[in-house]
Amino acid sequence: MSSGGYTYQYAPDLIPDRTEPGEGMWRWRRLLPLDGSSSYPLRVGGTPLLAPARLRAELDLPGLVVKDETRSPTGSNKDRATALCLVDALRRRAPAIVCASTGNVAASLSAGAAAVGIPAYVFVSKHTVSPHKVDLMRSFGATVVLVDGPYEAAYRLSEAACERLGWYSRNTAANPLVPQAKKTVAFEVWAQLGHAMPEVAYVPVGDGVTLAAFVLGCEELVRCGVADRVPRVVGVQASGAAPLVRAFADGRLEWTPVESHTFADGIGVGDPFYGRQALEAVRRTGGEFVDVGDDAIRAAIALLARSCGLLAEPAGAAALAGALAHRGRPAGEACVLVLATGTGLKDHRWLPRGSGLAIEVPPDVAAFLAHPEVAARAGGACS
Repeated sequence: MSSGGYTYQYAPDLIPDRTEPGEGMWRWRRLLPLDGSSSYPLRVGGTPLLAPARLRAELDLPGLVVKDETRSPTGSNKDRATALCLVDALRRRAPAIVCASTGNVAASLSAGAAAVGIPAYVFVSKHTVSPHKVDLMRSFGATVVLVDGPYEAAYRLSEAACERLGWYSRNTAANPLVPQAKKTVAFEVWAQLGHAMPEVAYVPVGDGVTLAAFVLGCEELVRCGVADRVPRVVGVQASGAAPLVRAFADGRLEWTPVESHTFADGIGVGDPFYGRQALEAVRRTGGEFVDVGDDAIRAAIALLARSCGLLAEPAGAAALAGALAHRGRPAGEACVLVLATGTGLKDHRWLPRGSGLAIEVPPDVAAFLAHPEVAARAGGACS
């Protein structure tokens, strides 16, 4: 499947002004192969860029910003690619649409396909997929194919099904529209920073498409003449699934596949299908790769929750864990971007439970005020 041979004469007039119609991702339709502004029913893109004061103070990073992709229709950045692929599937009159997923792509496609009326078949590893996310997929009417093997096996089976049955593949590394859609995150960050680039960007890496697409978007802004540089990009992998970290350190564009051992299922990919493009993209920016352990990711989930009210899933908090691993390396005033890719609301297994309290009291105000926790926090205000 080709991208249709779309080409652009990059120029500033491709960049929308503030008065141009179109919401979210479709605001950038002149830099996209297809325009779904009038055909795709869910609002995708236009997610906020947070400047959380408490998080900045705790990390001593006054220039830290967080791109909050948890505000998408199904709570992850996957909704951008789903939207563009479904617009294409409708155009092609596809009989069904397919993906392989560790969880978020499948949930996204299930919802989007339901909204436009195309049958969805989502292939997941029965060994690693969250049962909560399976329930979510089924609630939208999708057919969930539980594959007895890892994510990579589910991916290969889904591609074989598309080839044999003529179904449309939304797969992240197979469909050239996926990076085209995901690059719009870079456009939004640039606009939200007042037409400026961050100094450094931390991006989680599973298959590698999210990172490669972010760099693609930054490079297109440079080619349009509205940005003078690309940020240094740091790819963040879980230590239990970090083949690109090792390949990058060795100066190689090939890697040795590994068996994934991490609770961060969204980036638990031991043989990335878009790994070469991710490695090349990081090198072009002068960036690097870093791996973070599961404990560091758990700490990042809790930190995001308590300091800025953002509940991220493990993969969604990995970028912050990467920034924490580099704590003190970015200049204090540098603009540091962290990409939070997915919400923790879809899978309650990893909620940070160590911060808040649960207290039991009788239905009596005097007893409530006398409770040690209440009395300690009130500090005599109720006496």
